[in-house]
Amino acid sequence: MIGGHLYSQTWLHHLSASLKLLALLVMTIFFVAQQYWLVFAFALGVVLAVYASLGRQALRRLLQLRALLPLLLIIYGLQLYTSGYNQAAVSAGRLLLMIMLADLVTMTTPMQMMLDTIAPLFKPFERFGVNARKMALAIALVIRFIPVLFDIWTRRREAWRARTSRRVPMLLIKLFLLDTLQMADHVAEANRDEWSLCSGSARCGQSFGDPLGVAEHVLRIGG
Repeated sequence: MIGGHLYSQTWLHHLSASLKLLALLVMTIFFVAQQYWLVFAFALGVVLAVYASLGRQALRRLLQLRALLPLLLIIYGLQLYTSGYNQAAVSAGRLLLMIMLADLVTMTTPMQMMLDTIAPLFKPFERFGVNARKMALAIALVIRFIPVLFDIWTRRREAWRARTSRRVPMLLIKLFLLDTLQMADHVAEANRDEWSLCSGSARCGQSFGDPLGVAEHVLRIGG
């Protein structure tokens, strides 16, 4: 999940969130079991075609994958040394494919729709004291946070490289962690005091009156 929501409407937006999440689950299980690199090469080609069908804005998001190259190369190198080229390609390809598939779901599924899909899964556990809506909110926030944080890291790294050709220092990683903690604090504060944030807004009691709506509002500002 490498970016925010794709606001231009596409055919993937019109599919239900439950169908997309189910497809993501099935494909994850399928690709975890695969151990041949040609399967992932073919699957990556199909996923790239899906990105292309969503338009230029979706294709531009793929440029952000450059931030993953060091990690993918490390994984490939370690697996190549210990297990051979097939396992190296499988490990790197599986990670890249899972990120791209998850991003397709994230960028075409509004957070509220995702929450409405996840919450019923926890309904049977309410008899044991589990709050289904809070559990769904936690999962939806985790899913939403990943692309936002990825975008923050990408911007910090690109800003650093624009100033110098030296490698990314540990200080930049510390600043990124501080950004992460600050954003988490903002979302937590928004959920505790949602009404004060939307005071005077016509949307109070609607999307901002819901903790999820406040969280999405803060994330949109922060992202």
